[in-house]
Amino acid sequence: MAALVRAREISPVELVETHLTRIARLNPKLNAFVYVDADRARLAARAAESVLAANPSPDALGPLFGVPLSIKSSVDVAGWRCECGSALRKNYVATEDAPLVARLRAAGAILLGSTNVPEFLMAYETDNVLYGRTNNPWDLTRTPGGSSGGEAAAIAAGCSAGGVGSDGGGSVRIPANFVGICGLKPTPGRIPSTGHYPVSAGPFAHLGVVGPMARTIADVTRLFDVMAGPDLQDPASAPVPPREWSDLEIQKLRIAYFEDDGATPVTSETAAAVRAAADALRQQGFSVEEWRPQNLERVWQLWWNLFGRAVQTAFEPTVRGRESELSPMYRAWRKHVALQPALDGQEWFNTMVGRDALRGKLLEHMEEFPILLCPACAIPAFHHGEREWQVQGRKVEYLKAMSYSQWFNLLGNPAAVVPVGKSPEGLPIGVQVVGRPWEDEAVLAVAAKIESVTGGFRPPPI
Repeated sequence: MAALVRAREISPVELVETHLTRIARLNPKLNAFVYVDADRARLAARAAESVLAANPSPDALGPLFGVPLSIKSSVDVAGWRCECGSALRKNYVATEDAPLVARLRAAGAILLGSTNVPEFLMAYETDNVLYGRTNNPWDLTRTPGGSSGGEAAAIAAGCSAGGVGSDGGGSVRIPANFVGICGLKPTPGRIPSTGHYPVSAGPFAHLGVVGPMARTIADVTRLFDVMAGPDLQDPASAPVPPREWSDLEIQKLRIAYFEDDGATPVTSETAAAVRAAADALRQQGFSVEEWRPQNLERVWQLWWNLFGRAVQTAFEPTVRGRESELSPMYRAWRKHVALQPALDGQEWFNTMVGRDALRGKLLEHMEEFPILLCPACAIPAFHHGEREWQVQGRKVEYLKAMSYSQWFNLLGNPAAVVPVGKSPEGLPIGVQVVGRPWEDEAVLAVAAKIESVTGGFRPPPI
């Protein structure tokens, strides 16, 4: 789109109007957008048209000039309601743009609106009492996942060219997997989480991140390039310069893959997608071996200590006395977390130390295999309300089905999802590409290699 605008083959006004028309037609079915800023989007498009009329050099235009994007409603956009799906934040309006939003605007992007989330982002299904349920464009009886479910549905359905999600336990990667688009969970600190709610601070600064979502890896890479960079208010931020990996450097990266973790089975089509991704890289001359990290169950438990038990403690002052206003799904989540006691000081300490030890062990192995391939999730998109499944003759429960993404939030690895296969029902299945911290560009480059062979995005039938 940016290239067409530069070449004057399509105008920003035409692009925005096309997307607004599509939103008007499809959002009643999807419920992906909770707010559409049509007036400001049109103003921005006309302003972009005026810039083009002044006949600037194409090089003077930003890399996203004229491109219509959407933003997850947990990220601050000045003048927009950023309620994070909760009645407890109803009518909260951001007064300034989050740094990543300011960077997108500076690159020429035009912002269409904000997308739906589960309350406080605490679910893998997008539904809340403020705006209701979001549906998957592949099958309206299924979820697009969570917590970036609205964002994923909007992008897959062509209502947005791309946008921004956030991920503390798979919330970019699982929705991308469920709707057949691409997404990146970056290394903590590569893209500033400043202006996101819940706040990424303390131990959560290394657990939750914001990241780009789009239909192709090239588009995810463009968004990453624009949003990445240090920010003084992000406690995980570091002055890591962008790195362009040569094709020769990428080709030298040894690849390991595993189809399942030995504890939680995955569907046969999910395992086949991982093998297909490995074969796609072999065809291009990569060294690819089967290998699985150890201690994954321990990694999962430590992730749960933080994402489940510690987050519950952090939210208590906000929720106390207002439990009746919570969505049923969030109440169910709180009930599940409450089956275990809150973390005491000793267990908190052991969790943080244990995380660092496990991270160190994995990174030692990743000296040999800098890139890992594995499932993003044990299952494809599920029907609304489902919480367990039979997979390979065994019961798989809700949280464990998502464990394939959760590990890398605890460990801090960058990880991308690229669509590769499909389920018997025709639903998309993605593969997760995991790299070493700060090597996000390598992850995206390898994902692009897979995409080039396996075909990538397919439009949903909506």
